[in-house]
Amino acid sequence: MSSLPSDTAPTSVIAQPPLQIVEVENLDWMAVRGAANPSSIRSNIRATVERMEALLDKVDGPGMLFDKNRSDPADKAIQISDVDTGSPLWIIGDLHGDLLALEAALAAMRDPPRQPDGGQPRMVFLGDLFDDEGFGLEVLLRVFELIVDAPDHVCLIAGNHDEALFYDGVRFASSVTPSDFADLLNANIAHEWIERAGKVAVRLFARAPRALFFPDGLLVAHGGFPLTDLHARLAETGDWNDPMCLSDFVWTRAHPKARKKLPNRFSRGSQFGHEDFAAFCSLSASLGRPVTHMVRGHDHVEERYAAYPAYQAHPVLTTVALSRRLSRESFGPYERVPTMAQFVEGTLPRVYRLHIPADMIREVYPELAPGSPESETSQEPH
Repeated sequence: MSSLPSDTAPTSVIAQPPLQIVEVENLDWMAVRGAANPSSIRSNIRATVERMEALLDKVDGPGMLFDKNRSDPADKAIQISDVDTGSPLWIIGDLHGDLLALEAALAAMRDPPRQPDGGQPRMVFLGDLFDDEGFGLEVLLRVFELIVDAPDHVCLIAGNHDEALFYDGVRFASSVTPSDFADLLNANIAHEWIERAGKVAVRLFARAPRALFFPDGLLVAHGGFPLTDLHARLAETGDWNDPMCLSDFVWTRAHPKARKKLPNRFSRGSQFGHEDFAAFCSLSASLGRPVTHMVRGHDHVEERYAAYPAYQAHPVLTTVALSRRLSRESFGPYERVPTMAQFVEGTLPRVYRLHIPADMIREVYPELAPGSPESETSQEPH
């Protein structure tokens, strides 16, 4: 492993160091490949689901990471009072069924000296565990395993694909496209444990936080923050759990260069610009939640991480953990370098680029021929 500055990493004009990039190349990739075993994960589905159900049924809640900071059990915009900086805190962006990238991330964070005590790392998932082919069920089950083994070490933030999944008592459905995970659940509705896994997912994401406010000014969310048309009402009520505010934490997208973007309330495709984020930071500070910088997922940037120069005053890091080009991504190489991030107090998180061997990515995710039925997905807003 070597720590190298990225040629494309922007620097901040405020008191922040350049974005830190760590190139992870020397993991035991065969061990990672062996861990990314869908059959093995599915073979434990009953025990995993039963343990997850029992955890969610606890009277005092599952006791996941940062749950103690909720103002009440229903609080989904959590203001964190203190952070233990004695052990690493890892942030994993969109997976969309990428079991190989998940196992690579777990191996990297457990590789000494990153986790010197050998215990389970603390981690925050930024959501979007499934959809877009891949191994959505297995990724979900693997995250369940991490949660039930050490609930107080895992925080799971809801992404738009997670929030969109629902169960009407008969079948599963989703309000986004692609929604192949709901299709998989419905195709296996007679399989008791797959159906129960889907129901557990709906329960888990219904209570999952939509935003974390760290004491050093870091905002963590899947998408963004309450857009400008909500600021007056938020200033008046101070209600961070307003449904429209929670929706914006999940659904909004970062424009790389724009100063401002008009909120689009007729679809879930609203974007924000760097002055919009600056305005939110000012508002948030006035409400006792100072925000100076942000880490998010949601946008599947080609390099799998981005920190746009336009956001120098209030830096924003996008990180996603996708090792292959999705069917709905039109450009770029098939094999990608997934990323994860490590919390660094007072500045943007440190980015880790996971250099999974290209032949391994193609083995796990064979590239589909353009125009094949399996490769065709809707281009509706996602």
